[in-house]
Amino acid sequence: MSLEVIIGNHQQAVVIPEYWLTALEEIGPVAAASALAHAVTEDCPLRHLATVEIAIVDDVTSDQVHREFMEIEGATDVITFHHGEIVIGAEVAQRQAAEYAEPLARELLRYLVHGLLHLADHEDAEPEERERMEAAQEKIVLEIWDSGLEQRLASF
Repeated sequence: MSLEVIIGNHQQAVVIPEYWLTALEEIGPVAAASALAHAVTEDCPLRHLATVEIAIVDDVTSDQVHREFMEIEGATDVITFHHGEIVIGAEVAQRQAAEYAEPLARELLRYLVHGLLHLADHEDAEPEERERMEAAQEKIVLEIWDSGLEQRLASF
């Protein structure tokens, strides 16, 4: 799979170092391949994409996108569009990372993987779907984080 992952930081509410974005872009194809290994359907959108674009946004923007496209009020962690765009809420990531005593970089990785799993046709509306998706997500996050990403992000 030759997938390009492009990440843009479109917010200033949370400090996200540029080298984190570069590292996440570089591991993006690995995360996508892992998401495909957990695909729910054979013909999922992720199989047909050449590029996945990720926009990291603030709560105001996340809320706007959430309302406009899902008719749900409030900022959220991840919104995924099947044409290959993933919107990640930076402030949500920061709050969740603090709540669960996780590094912010790992929470951002989690949201990247979550979006890719949606592109692999995972859903999380129903409890059984959410459980299956979270199991795949945490397995992928752990593999990538422990494969050297943690040291790479901490070494700068």
